[in-house]
Amino acid sequence: MATVELRFSAQPEHVRTARLVAAAVARRAGVDEAVLDEVRLAVGEACSRAVGLHRSHGITEPVSVALTEEEKAFSIEVGDSVPGPGGDSAASAARNGSGASSASGAGPVRPDPETDGEGEDEMGLAVISGLVDDVEVRSGAGGGVIRMSWPTAGAAVRP
Repeated sequence: MATVELRFSAQPEHVRTARLVAAAVARRAGVDEAVLDEVRLAVGEACSRAVGLHRSHGITEPVSVALTEEEKAFSIEVGDSVPGPGGDSAASAARNGSGASSASGAGPVRPDPETDGEGEDEMGLAVISGLVDDVEVRSGAGGGVIRMSWPTAGAAVRP
């Protein structure tokens, strides 16, 4: 299992770099070429969301991105340092038809009424869930993580 880790300051101009790195690593991992645009867009949304959360909460810690090539899948975790409501349970998840976990915009990830960008946060999660079949959103005292994964060319197609 090979992992590429990327950390960048919470500045919007760094999101483009994260998108480019994610697409290059996904291509090398064997993600289908037809899906690479979805990878780029999903990573861009997740990173933009993390940057926005950091900036709105005055957090100077970097945004983290982990790109992991597994045997039959490629996964990306985008992490922020904004403390959630506590616990490590999934903040907002639903089941799709294939049984994979996916994010849903049904409820706020961080129910903080003082957060100005809450609507944008939910919209970003809705966009991500529309682009990626396998999404998990977690939030805890140490921050939040959006985990997304895609099958690679080595993955067997199941009926």
